Amino acid sequence: MIFVTIELRHAAWFGPFQDLSAPDPTSILNLFGLLPIAPPVPGTFMALIFIGILPLLLGISMWLQQKLNPAPTDPTQQMVFAWMPWIFMFMLGGFASGLVVYWITNNTITFTQQYIIMRSHGHRPDVFGNIRKSFKRKPKTPPAKAKK
Repeated sequence: MIFVTIELRHAAWFGPFQDLSAPDPTSILNLFGLLPIAPPVPGTFMALIFIGILPLLLGISMWLQQKLNPAPTDPTQQMVFAWMPWIFMFMLGGFASGLVVYWITNNTITFTQQYIIMRSHGHRPDVFGNIRKSFKRKPKTPPAKAKK
């Protein structure tokens, strides 16, 4: 819908974002819009790898939103939830900039709202503790010895 929305066509936002109906024009190749180098053409493999600043912010906002809650106990769910923000970041990198801005805004508002609600009900969310837990390596257990 955003690709054909008349209101967003050539709607300038700020800096390199001069058309919110087009994919993010920034990438690491042009230092996120600071260098006058054209970004990779959307739909190519290079565009998939060298994503812009908006998809990066989307991945970070989704990841922080997940860290507001403790990790699920099921290892399969933990793995899916751990990879989901980063897969979405690459998957949505070629979408319209306006749509990615909308998702970033929605994630930020949802994170703030959930944090405030949790605090108002007497629970202190441990976002940084959940982040630290996700980076800790689990100790390797020695293989079980065969019984004779």
